[in-house]
Amino acid sequence: MGYIEDLRKLIGTRPVILPGAVVIILNKHNQVLLQQRRFPNGKWGLPGGLMELAESTEETARREVKEETNLQLGKLHLLNVYSGKDHYIKAENGDEFYVVATAYFTNEFHGHMKAEKSESISLKFFPLDDLPSNMVRSHEEMVQEYKDKHYIS
Repeated sequence: MGYIEDLRKLIGTRPVILPGAVVIILNKHNQVLLQQRRFPNGKWGLPGGLMELAESTEETARREVKEETNLQLGKLHLLNVYSGKDHYIKAENGDEFYVVATAYFTNEFHGHMKAEKSESISLKFFPLDDLPSNMVRSHEEMVQEYKDKHYIS
């Protein structure tokens, strides 16, 4: 049982602030790895998730990417930290939370990519200029910020 599950036993579905991390993973063709998620069902998003006790945001990013994609990451670069009223989520089970998401980017990874079926429908690299239309809104904004700051077409 993880920290979030333990916390929910105590507070129910009431709104909380939860820190997390996501990673923009770029291949040698400058394509971004997206995960077709089970929540929100069918939406594409960046690999990542919520922090466990005693983790740094970088450790969270590395653990979540390993769990969701089976990839090991090299050096991570900080893109930005996202928070506020626009990062409110109400889960299908009624849990409410505000995410404080730390976004990283990297082109250093290795391993055999494999989707973790309890959280992912599929994994796929997409061109930065041709993202799927059904993306998690906040993740789409993160990729756009990456493109604005770092991408040269």
